[in-house]
Amino acid sequence: MNLIKVLFLSFCVTFVVTACKVSYSFTGGTLSDDVKTFSVQFFPNRALLVNPNLSNQFTEALKEKFRGQTALDEIVDGEGHLNFEGEITGYRTQALDVTANDISATNRLTVTIKVRFINELEPDNDFDKSFTAFRDFDSTQQLSDVEEGLVEEILEDIIDDIYNAAVVNW
Repeated sequence: MNLIKVLFLSFCVTFVVTACKVSYSFTGGTLSDDVKTFSVQFFPNRALLVNPNLSNQFTEALKEKFRGQTALDEIVDGEGHLNFEGEITGYRTQALDVTANDISATNRLTVTIKVRFINELEPDNDFDKSFTAFRDFDSTQQLSDVEEGLVEEILEDIIDDIYNAAVVNW
């Protein structure tokens, strides 16, 4: 009799454990299972002030985000289920915190990128909007001395925002 109870209990536990499905997503993505591919077109720099490396740096960083954070395959020539295209529309510096002597204590580097996102499988999620991020730096520093690090941080913020808008639907 005890053997029957143990077997029955084991069967019930096994059934309950296998019947429950738990899935975790550390990236917070909400992509449909049907989405298998993505593509990122080259983002030309149309800003008045041009950083010559920015177009390539941004395009490659956006591709890397989707390679690293999703299981999607990249389509190099053509368009994937998720397609990103657009242009860099703003790259500027401005003086902030002007002192009594009309000297800026802080400068700000701002980057704006316009993105057209097309979801071939869920067109309701398409968008066409601009993403902007900035970093401040001390006015005693030359932009050329801090530009590389600032641009990396700014692009990381913009790419996170694009990813969230496209995949997490924020």
